[in-house]
Amino acid sequence: MQLHLAVVLLCATAGLFAIAGAEDPYRFFDWNVTFGDIDPLGVRQTGILINGQFPGPDIHSVTNDNLIINVHNSLNEPFLISWSGIQQRRNSYEDGVYGTTCPIPPGKNFTYILQVKDQIGSFFYFPSLAFHKAAGGFGGIRILSRPRIPVPFPDPAGDYTVLIGDWYKSNHTNLKARLDRGKKLPFPDGILINGRGPGGASFNVEQGKTYRLRISNVGLQNSLNFRIQNHRLTLVEVEGTHTLQTTYSSIDLHLGQSCSVLFNADQPAKDYYIAVSTRFTSRVLTSTAILRYSNSAGPVSGPPPGGPTIQIDWSLNQARSIRTNLTASGPRPNPQGSYHYGLINTTRTIRLANSAGQVNGKQRYAVNSVSFVPADTPLKLADYFKIGGVFHVGSISDNPYGGKIYLDTSVMQADYRAFIEIVFQNNENIVQSWHLDGYSFFVVGMDGGQWTTASRREYNLRDAVSRCTTQVYPKSWTAIYVALDNVGMWNLRSEFWARQYLGQQFYLRVYTTSTSLRDEYPIPKNALLCGRASGRHTRPL
Repeated sequence: MQLHLAVVLLCATAGLFAIAGAEDPYRFFDWNVTFGDIDPLGVRQTGILINGQFPGPDIHSVTNDNLIINVHNSLNEPFLISWSGIQQRRNSYEDGVYGTTCPIPPGKNFTYILQVKDQIGSFFYFPSLAFHKAAGGFGGIRILSRPRIPVPFPDPAGDYTVLIGDWYKSNHTNLKARLDRGKKLPFPDGILINGRGPGGASFNVEQGKTYRLRISNVGLQNSLNFRIQNHRLTLVEVEGTHTLQTTYSSIDLHLGQSCSVLFNADQPAKDYYIAVSTRFTSRVLTSTAILRYSNSAGPVSGPPPGGPTIQIDWSLNQARSIRTNLTASGPRPNPQGSYHYGLINTTRTIRLANSAGQVNGKQRYAVNSVSFVPADTPLKLADYFKIGGVFHVGSISDNPYGGKIYLDTSVMQADYRAFIEIVFQNNENIVQSWHLDGYSFFVVGMDGGQWTTASRREYNLRDAVSRCTTQVYPKSWTAIYVALDNVGMWNLRSEFWARQYLGQQFYLRVYTTSTSLRDEYPIPKNALLCGRASGRHTRPL
């Protein structure tokens, strides 16, 4: 096994030197994925562990690092990891969703070859197949700025990953079986903070010092509010963008979203509650962790701090207040405001409406009336090998037409280097959360009601935040601008995981006729081949 691993890593590294250049550092990870017993809410259940850890280990990296992550699948079923927010520049083969990457068979391994090209910030990874996300297998990703690139705040005394999310006591297999029968999932049983139930996680601080928390909502169903008793939170980064440093009493994180906050340990020395609770739910779930001062005079006391519950306006106003820091450097030394997105004419408007309904007596969810069903072959491989009949471009329309939900492997074509507008229209009574792989986009506007062309007058065309996941409030719309500068097959999905599993997703095929390496890398030498791509050949080793 060690010799095999060495050969795989050597081949992977040799390929990377040809693509990424020898000047960028390499970081090697060797992960064993297993099932194991966990009991975060006091009930024993089967979790997914990485190197025996739940949640999995953090990935620490620096802009442009090459990450060589060898994943051994010791489960009894296929497995894939996807890297939420990592843009996979010119390389959608490594995205780790079934539309791009063959699953790792049981008992086998696969080496992901990633480069965090021109990125900084806080992200996470998660298992993308079946309903594995309900069992764990997720962890934090942090990409630090290169040493010579200034960061718009002093180095904190500590830097913590905080993974929050709603959780079920049922095993992921039972939840998946329920969805497969066409049933909806019940309300979750609780909230986890770094894999622990109420009071299980703690964070140590020293009085008078400033700390950074990288918070990600890795849950399945609910928007969450995060707060620290008697402490204020200063937002400094959202999914790779340095923000204006606005201070909040608490902050909403919708499904799949990540952010960084700073807080000062400037209160009397004792223990304080960290509280996380569900938003926009009639029944409010709350969980706590402990913020512990090193010279603490006593344990937490009294009830945890309360937060907003069903107030949509509060959350909408907070979302609108999140702006890009135009003078701060991003991953490069030039300021983030040097790209004047508001002065570029869009060449296309895509309007996407989510919906729910029954198909053949089973619950399904759709985008523009199409409920996505996976093909028997990853779409990117079918595209590369020119295998017909797996999907057809144009199987989802640019605009909702209000028809009945139907099943298809939906793929939308888009032109490389186009600058487009996407409007998410949510006519349902719950908050939606949308994620686009391969990109960061500008959230230019959001409001209640129906979007019209007149809504563009409300757009922020100067300092809108750039991120990869955005919420759409009930009976509301959200508009984004995207520069399609990354060739590939990219998943656009709901982060409400039951909806994603039952069809609320599709693939955006960003296409060019060019075969230049400047536009897209060739298929990885070690790519797994499955479905109708079985027996084909990647590039020679």
